[in-house]
Amino acid sequence: MEPTPGGTALDRTLAALRDPYRFIGRAVRRHGSPVVATRLLLAPAVCVTGPAAAAEFQDDTHFTRHRAVPPRVVRTLFGKGGVQGLDGAEHRHRKALFVDLMGADRVAELAALVDRELVRAARSWPVGEPVVLYDAFRAVLTRAVCAWAGVPLPTVDAERRTRELTALFDGAGAVGPRHWRARLARRAADRWAADVVRRVRAGRITPPEDTAAHAAAWHRAPDGALLPPHTAGVELLNVLRPTVAVAVYLAFAAHALHHHPRCARAVGDEAAADGGNGTGGYTELFAQEVRRHYPFFPAVAARARFDLLFQGHPVKRGRRVLLDLYGINHDPRRWGDPEEFRPERFAEAGWDLYGFVPQGAGDPSTGHRCPGEPITVALIAAVARRLVRMRYEVPEQDDTVDMARLPALPRSGCVIRPLGPPPE
Repeated sequence: MEPTPGGTALDRTLAALRDPYRFIGRAVRRHGSPVVATRLLLAPAVCVTGPAAAAEFQDDTHFTRHRAVPPRVVRTLFGKGGVQGLDGAEHRHRKALFVDLMGADRVAELAALVDRELVRAARSWPVGEPVVLYDAFRAVLTRAVCAWAGVPLPTVDAERRTRELTALFDGAGAVGPRHWRARLARRAADRWAADVVRRVRAGRITPPEDTAAHAAAWHRAPDGALLPPHTAGVELLNVLRPTVAVAVYLAFAAHALHHHPRCARAVGDEAAADGGNGTGGYTELFAQEVRRHYPFFPAVAARARFDLLFQGHPVKRGRRVLLDLYGINHDPRRWGDPEEFRPERFAEAGWDLYGFVPQGAGDPSTGHRCPGEPITVALIAAVARRLVRMRYEVPEQDDTVDMARLPALPRSGCVIRPLGPPPE
């Protein structure tokens, strides 16, 4: 047993807030260990990184997700009673609700909906006037995912629901007004989603059986009871909210297409060859590299169930453990030149569930990795194919990535000026 390097005397919360994505990576490099002790939110914590640590971190017999995430994140991003705080058989049973929604045909339907909504939105953009793509993508995704999920969205409510769903992820890690707006948005969104569940159960809404609204409303706990409307609504939001959050990746995809013309040409050539409706190929490699290269989630959390050894280092019972997602995706030992944007790397070598962790580690069907990864990849690919077929110019702007922001974004939100209507 080796002593855990680092220390718990000095609280490092401010340092983590200043650089949330690189905080753990810098700590492990400074101490020369993949396991480092620290203090965050006035409590001792352990930071870990690397594929081996990611694999060990998934063991529910050693770690629990119950009360692992700070309450301020639960009250905004995840919602009370959601699947993210469950463990073991209860987690697997609830997780099946989401996994069953992610079939290839349904994912393709959502990608097609997003493409159609993007074209519809682009037709309303005035030629020569600036458009902030991050804002446009959020609105497009809200309309598309509500239609896909069987959730009614009157036109008059679309802007409000876009703001609420955005606030859940955009303000969860913030301090100050952005976070308080996220708290208010969570209350409003919880009421909205619970009302959708009640209306489905009362027969006033009849979404198709393969939709999220139907699945959440009629999902039963292991004891056979329907979920309370609030909890079912939280799980419905756990489909809507992360899909709208893909707008972050879509802004980064636009950023990559602009800054890497070679990649844009390759995506464009592929789209021209298949009429813009193909799947896989180079554009999928591009989507995976967007997920690896750009920041999304900095880390995920768990708590030790009992005193244990983690990678040979002692971890006390109840101690919060943070797994470094961004650092694993930028580990030079695994990726080689990790700061270079190079989609071909995904064709040159395979990747595994613990060495590539943009949305969590492990098996998405049973573990705590996000089951919506196929949706993320499909939407990045669909939007990239559409963007390279559109005519626009990129005005001068500060599109450097703000790494101190949660979630990180290009500072400008990626601004374009349309030069004409989009192609069919």
